[in-house]
Amino acid sequence: MGKTTGFLEYPRELPQRRPVVERINDWFEIYQDFPEPRIQQQGARCMDCGVPFCHTGCPVNNNIPDWNDLVYHGRWKEAVRRLHATNNFPEFTGRICPAPCEAACVLGINAPAVTIKQIEKTIIDRAFAEGWVQPEPPAIETGKKVAVIGSGPAGLAAAQQLRRAGHAVTVYEKADRVGGLLRYGIPNFKLEKHVVDRRIAQMEAEGVRFVTDAHVGNNVSVEQLRSECDALVLAGGAEQPRDLRVPGRELQGIHFAMDFLPQQNRRNLGLSVSGEEILATGKHVIIIGGGDTGADCLGTAHRQKAKSVRQFELLPCPPRERAPHTPWPLWPLQLRTESAHEEGGDRNWSVATTRFTGDAAGNVKELHVVRVGAPPHFEPETGSEITMPADLVLLAMGFTGPVRSGMIEQLGVALDARGNVQTDANNMSSVPGVFAAGDMRRGQSLVVWAIAEGRRTAAAVDAYMHAESRC
Repeated sequence: MGKTTGFLEYPRELPQRRPVVERINDWFEIYQDFPEPRIQQQGARCMDCGVPFCHTGCPVNNNIPDWNDLVYHGRWKEAVRRLHATNNFPEFTGRICPAPCEAACVLGINAPAVTIKQIEKTIIDRAFAEGWVQPEPPAIETGKKVAVIGSGPAGLAAAQQLRRAGHAVTVYEKADRVGGLLRYGIPNFKLEKHVVDRRIAQMEAEGVRFVTDAHVGNNVSVEQLRSECDALVLAGGAEQPRDLRVPGRELQGIHFAMDFLPQQNRRNLGLSVSGEEILATGKHVIIIGGGDTGADCLGTAHRQKAKSVRQFELLPCPPRERAPHTPWPLWPLQLRTESAHEEGGDRNWSVATTRFTGDAAGNVKELHVVRVGAPPHFEPETGSEITMPADLVLLAMGFTGPVRSGMIEQLGVALDARGNVQTDANNMSSVPGVFAAGDMRRGQSLVVWAIAEGRRTAAAVDAYMHAESRC
């Protein structure tokens, strides 16, 4: 696909990030525009590789070579149709997915991979700009009702697929606005919220009903939903954060990342913040956790003008190139530098927190850490203890699964060994007619996996109600 010799003629190229001094003073997305001829050149790099491993690297099985070729030839409207055939929300994956498709690109065996993610983003942004993305309401109504609980990418994908199959779909969201972590978890500099709003508007025009401030199992009755609906889809995510049980954890100023990040998203939307306000402004900030959530906290702390920011990770620093034990086409273990890391801060590896100490008023003031050896034992290194100032500590160590209290307990669904909702091969839980999708079923994962889960679950729900799926 693409130009036969394109991968030999054109180097991999991505849009430039805006200057650090500019972007840390606003909340807009960080990338500059990328001219159309150059993105077409990137499409030309897609090889006629025979077996496109990018398909298997992508959880939604995007037909990547097809739309790369269409972009190279300037057939943009056809490209977005091909893209939407497998992915409901390429504007999300094109911005925040880590691109496992690129890790599996055949060209990536011995050369820089095709810029699949950027091409995907360009296709869908152009489609919205040209007015090609229109509501697709169903031709018939089945009379079946489905409740989707959670409006993150898994819930949205399931809802859109089910509605287009003709079912009456209501999405219940416990927050005051739709979008789940897309709305109140991902910072604006990675995903501006108008991108979410335009897709929600399309779904509303298709007939999907959204109910906000609806916490199922709390102010919305589980029993009532079960009695009113033919099926339920649980898509509430893996929201139980991993805690750090060390002395001093009870001090004020130590917060989970997902208590910190949503507050800034609310400020950016002009909304009030309830409860204790958490701000990094003028503070010595410590981020514990070296993954994507930690990087999101880092970029947010920069924009809030922290006095200093340090990020700690228990694991050792990954190699700069693909680790030998994760060969192509596997997702590689290697060091990744996010935009937030370019903006400043001190990044540390092989560090374990031993305790926090505070002042007389009960506020955290110091963090005590020690250098550790390799996993699995993480043996402390003698004489490596370090104490540093800490006015705000953000715990970004991942999630342990869905919150069990409330909806899950009331439904009585079985859980797997990891504490996620246990399902059969069709994503149905131990309770007939109750399905699960996304992080609630598979644990903390990627946005592209959430979309794939939502689509697959929608097909299973449709088949459950009609014996043959049309999703």
